[in-house]
Amino acid sequence: MKKETESKIQQDCFVWYSNTYARYGKGIMFSVPNESNGSQQRKVNTGLLRGVSDTIIIHQGVCMFVEFKTLTGVISPYQKQFKENVENQGLKYYLIRSLEEFKQLFEI
Repeated sequence: MKKETESKIQQDCFVWYSNTYARYGKGIMFSVPNESNGSQQRKVNTGLLRGVSDTIIIHQGVCMFVEFKTLTGVISPYQKQFKENVENQGLKYYLIRSLEEFKQLFEI
């Protein structure tokens, strides 16, 4: 069995969410490309923040920050700090490792 990458997990989740909710106007999911390419200082000056979650989802009035990792992936110290900051604001932060786990966020 081919090992899943973080990017593949994120893509699968985005496609599922788009087809299930976003295309019907029932939510918004977007990525936060926080990798560094090009002028690092310019990106920092315009809001680049280390540790930001991979995606942000606005679903039925709830704002969720979602980080995707493989089964063995761990969050970095910057990601851990971002998670704490989000949760201290009373918002939701999720670490997702599979499409099935992602789908569970939306089960009622």
